[in-house]
Amino acid sequence: MKEKFIIRGKRIVTVSQLGTVENGAVVVEDGKIIDVGTWDNLKKQYPAIKYIDCSDFVITPSLIDCHTHLLEFAPTSLYPDAPINHFVAGKELLFGALSSGITALGEQICGHPQCDFSVTDYRRAVEDMPIDISFATTSISIGFDELTHFSALTQSKSIDRKTLNDLSLVRLIAQASDYPGENIFINATPANFTANEVPRAGEIIYSIEELKKIVDIYHQSGKQVGTHVAGAEAIDMALEAGFDVLHHAHGISDALIEKASEQKVKVVATPIGGTHLMPNSPEDILKLMDNKIPVSISTDAYLPPFQGATWLPFNDSELKGPNVLMSIAQPAMQLLKKHHYTDNEILALLTANPAQILGKEKQFGKIEIGMDANFLVAEGIPGLEITDVKKIKKVFYKGRQVVNRLKIF
Repeated sequence: MKEKFIIRGKRIVTVSQLGTVENGAVVVEDGKIIDVGTWDNLKKQYPAIKYIDCSDFVITPSLIDCHTHLLEFAPTSLYPDAPINHFVAGKELLFGALSSGITALGEQICGHPQCDFSVTDYRRAVEDMPIDISFATTSISIGFDELTHFSALTQSKSIDRKTLNDLSLVRLIAQASDYPGENIFINATPANFTANEVPRAGEIIYSIEELKKIVDIYHQSGKQVGTHVAGAEAIDMALEAGFDVLHHAHGISDALIEKASEQKVKVVATPIGGTHLMPNSPEDILKLMDNKIPVSISTDAYLPPFQGATWLPFNDSELKGPNVLMSIAQPAMQLLKKHHYTDNEILALLTANPAQILGKEKQFGKIEIGMDANFLVAEGIPGLEITDVKKIKKVFYKGRQVVNRLKIF
């Protein structure tokens, strides 16, 4: 049974119109936020309910990683995986995300040669997890010597380019998708392979006519559509075709940023990598923000850090997961701070903006009356002031404490 309680913080960074509330408090009932304000006011209004004192810490919305591959590709990349254990490994990765302050994920299901699981299988596997997962069903093209294509609906069976463009298959993929993830790969992806293994990474797969037909199918189904895209030519095609969300958008030019802004396109930035080109730098993200483009920062986990991305705090090529979300976001977040963006505007890159990508902006991503009580208790603002997950002391999901590092002995 869910309880009613009031939790006090040194600061509440709400990422809402309330902004930051000093010496603030949040009142929670039945998993929802029912009040937000100063501690002095709320303690008088709610004198008899359970009180949680976190007055030495900052309370913020919990984090959202809206572009991941934790359930399909990561288990086989990280473990000597077998189908019988695949979802066991996947759940372990989900708990790692939760322990890193992430209570919502956007998960891509692309089709995997070793995993003959349906989208329904993935959904059922995580029903009992205290984390909100939205699934983007996709097709994918991998840049091996011979391009290889898969889709969420054809599962472990590879498909040819003709099938990739079969509009009846596209329609089924669109119907099964929860949100505009990388539904279509305009460029062949390197995935998490080394460069010599994927020499055709970056190759453009579709014509503009094909892309327009695909976008029309999603829009006719009442859904937005996202794309994996990088490079000026491919990004221009994506904008001309009418895609709603650009995932990666590595190599976007100033002119294309202006065009994306005019079309009210959203961008999911992946500073760690994910395409054949140099990933989003802090300066790239600042330009997007300056042009009023809603930016979400995501890990695309699990990926190796892109070699040459000097803003990344890594000296190795090991695959990185959701636990590095704050680390890869910090350079851009601190640059935004130097350019006079507010703490609330900056934290939105990890909270409210990705909630909007997932279509759940009325459910979570802010500390606001009526929202799910998904929030963190931390030593500072995630990403902007802290990057060590151990400095996230408590994680609440729908009003339930699901992570606690504040142990009293």
